[in-house]
Amino acid sequence: MASIFFSYSHKDESLRNELETHLAMLKREGLITSWHDRKITAGDEFAGVIDEKLNTAEIILLLVSSDFLASGYCYDIEVQQAMARHEAGMARVIPIILRPCEWTRAPFGRLLAAPTDGKPISKWADRDEAFLDVVRQIRAALPKTPREPSPSPRPAVRTRHEETTELPRSSNLRLRQSFTDADKDRFLDEAFEFIARFFEGSLEELQKRHPEIETRFRRIDAHSFSAAIYRHGKKKTACSVHQGGRRGFTGGITFSYDESSQANSFNEALNVEVGEQALSLKPMGMQSMLSGQNKGHLTSEGGAEFFWSMLIEPLQR
Repeated sequence: MASIFFSYSHKDESLRNELETHLAMLKREGLITSWHDRKITAGDEFAGVIDEKLNTAEIILLLVSSDFLASGYCYDIEVQQAMARHEAGMARVIPIILRPCEWTRAPFGRLLAAPTDGKPISKWADRDEAFLDVVRQIRAALPKTPREPSPSPRPAVRTRHEETTELPRSSNLRLRQSFTDADKDRFLDEAFEFIARFFEGSLEELQKRHPEIETRFRRIDAHSFSAAIYRHGKKKTACSVHQGGRRGFTGGITFSYDESSQANSFNEALNVEVGEQALSLKPMGMQSMLSGQNKGHLTSEGGAEFFWSMLIEPLQR
């Protein structure tokens, strides 16, 4: 059974919780145990316990983000110890890229990171797919040791010494996160801005790759933009995207195939969905009913891809 150590910034605790949930099958199969600093018992020497667990772990997961790189303890202490053990062949270090940051300049930048191609988890359209990719890579990295036969069961006798050792505990200690109206509004603002930049960049790249294609991106105001794609000068598809806030029937971020439409006329909408650990975007379902596909719990990139697929679909028939 391989021991796993989580090195992470507390600002990324919700993502660590999600990853630990996805590791459940490895634990059920008896392949891993996991440890992080939230398992420290009251009264324990904080630095001493972390040092002990880090120096005995077989796999060290570096949960990388800008906050991780900015943390003196994570970067200057845990990363240095982890890399020393990795280079000595005493442990395997696996960088897991949570959010975009300049991680390739770090000491672990030469290591193969997860998810695939080092694409940050926050940039995946479906976060569950990102974590599944990570879990598969962790499984592949586990020490290849033959499974020992289980010994014959014996009556358990609890000694006085055992009563003083650390008790077994569940790794499922996460609590539901609460999100304020300010959090939800900020998330919606950031999602709309990302979608606008995503469309602008995608239109530019589409025009570069296809000589017969012309594109137009127009920012109408702070809360709306329009896009159009022409083939041989003839308009083939167009849309407008509006941010209408979180309240009312036209709340969220709306998509209309009419590039001159107002926010109250649309073909699809993305609304803020509150999960146990994170905020996400959920399609209203108008397009899903037509396509037979049910999408939900999208990141900002997932929402952008969802709207972009609606725009470009007429050119891909």
